[in-house]
Amino acid sequence: MTTQPDKFKHLRLKDKVAIITGAARGIGYATAMRFADEGAIVIACDVEIEKEEIAAQQIREHGGRAIAHQLNVTDRASVVNLVHDVVKEFGRIDILVNNAGIVRDARLEKLTEDDFDLVIEVNLKGVFNCAQAVAPIMVKQGSGSILNASSIVAIYGNFGQTNYVASKAAVLGMTRVWARELGPKGIRVNAVAPGWVETRMTAGVPDKVIEKMMEWVPMRRMGQPIDIANAYLYLASDESTYVTGHVLSVDGGARV
Repeated sequence: MTTQPDKFKHLRLKDKVAIITGAARGIGYATAMRFADEGAIVIACDVEIEKEEIAAQQIREHGGRAIAHQLNVTDRASVVNLVHDVVKEFGRIDILVNNAGIVRDARLEKLTEDDFDLVIEVNLKGVFNCAQAVAPIMVKQGSGSILNASSIVAIYGNFGQTNYVASKAAVLGMTRVWARELGPKGIRVNAVAPGWVETRMTAGVPDKVIEKMMEWVPMRRMGQPIDIANAYLYLASDESTYVTGHVLSVDGGARV
């Protein structure tokens, strides 16, 4: 069997313009790199611009196209300005990955109002801000894919994560609403619900807790950021043109 030359390689996101939030590290960085590998023009956004510039440079060194932007998803003016700049430069926005998120864990009795509000502001309001900003652009184009980061805990809950679970469960609800509203306009809206993934968020979890959690996972291991990036890639690509309003769980079977 002969293989085709590289010039015939099918790029699944060739020349697609993709905005990815929280792209400086972890799942966001893996997604930015994966999308760039598949031919996308990546607008890599993060509140930490220095780290984002490094990430974008690494993508370019890898042969991809990436532009770093500082973005605080809770700042509506900043989000609107970003969308304006992207459309001005590229003429369109094909993909939005609402990946940015934070945790501020505490049991109900000890959870402060400030920590509750901050997590809701970033994880929920930030998703709303970004989606509302890109929706008119996608409606005008008659196409687009909005991808939202939820979590397995949105389905099952999790001890000490009232604010985080509330935000991720609400994202699922918004995903389904937007799929209904925007579907007739040619726009698909889906969510990915990761299980336990090795990122900065899980780095501080004690080994004994990790071991206990893995007892729930049939594959007996934590996921890697690339596992989630591959799920986003499928939902962003033309391979999923009849998929909308869906929640794709990537959790090693933890929901079984």
